[in-house]
Amino acid sequence: MEGLGVLEEMGELTRRGEAFALATVVWRQSPSSSQPGSRAIVTAGGELHGWIGGACAEPVVIREAQQVMAEGTARLLLLGTPEQFGAAVPDGMTVVPISCQSEGALEIYIEPVLPVPHLVIVGDSPMARTLAGLAGTLGWRADLVRGPDFTTEHADERAMVVVATQGHGDEDVLERAVAARPAYLGLVGSRRRGATVLGYLEDRGVPKDRLDRVRVPAGLDLGRTTHQEIAVAIMAELVQLRASGALTGTALAGTALTGTGAGSARQAGPEGARPAARSALVIDPVCGMTVAADSTRPVRHEGADYYFCGAGCRQAFEKDPDAYLKRETRC
Repeated sequence: MEGLGVLEEMGELTRRGEAFALATVVWRQSPSSSQPGSRAIVTAGGELHGWIGGACAEPVVIREAQQVMAEGTARLLLLGTPEQFGAAVPDGMTVVPISCQSEGALEIYIEPVLPVPHLVIVGDSPMARTLAGLAGTLGWRADLVRGPDFTTEHADERAMVVVATQGHGDEDVLERAVAARPAYLGLVGSRRRGATVLGYLEDRGVPKDRLDRVRVPAGLDLGRTTHQEIAVAIMAELVQLRASGALTGTALAGTALTGTGAGSARQAGPEGARPAARSALVIDPVCGMTVAADSTRPVRHEGADYYFCGAGCRQAFEKDPDAYLKRETRC
């Protein structure tokens, strides 16, 4: 996948509301195999679509891209040996030593593309409308749905759902909301009312582990508040949870409250995707480069397997493994 194919895949991932990172080569030193302007997408699951270099660059870019998605901050990488750059590295640039036999170098800009938060508010009260307005102010996608109209189709595992039907069919709406398994599910009401609703649903056979994830009452405890202030308390809780990473469904970015995320099993991606990150990333003990554990044949030494970026490092290790293992221990 190259050129327009990468851009088309970006559009498709955006439409599906999936997080990804875009890696762009902005500079190269010959004989690197990529060219300035080469692009690749790294998904939350660690699949790489596109081309930014060969076996030396890919594992490093995938690892750094997943960190970029988790932190939500772009990063400029300089891939090569420290001797190639000396003291000429600008502030703010991340230098990642690699020791490819080609002796090339790359400068790669990685930026996160995170989905717009999706909030589904079930109910039609002044509090619900205020909450929808607050979410819109933050640039979130906010859907206001009447209780009788709400179905599991309104939310998915990345959505945040607030049930604010306030006594009008709470049990039926919450049962449908639980079945959607959203990243966040809160019920507006007192603790006593919430215990009654959850107990009723448990008696109806709704699994207790799903009910335990319902936040009752929804929102931060701000004490005695008005209906509009309740909306502020709920918005504050959602912002707090997102900022802490508790609602991140990426990995990449960790584990969402639904128990899914970057570490979940995935179907194979579209043609051209390379699920490189499905294998463990390990460190070459000779040069310190990050490599995929299934990319090369390992050398077994004293009961442990060691992996290498290429034949040169493998041969050096085989001649004197203790020299590199002792150095690793000192570090």
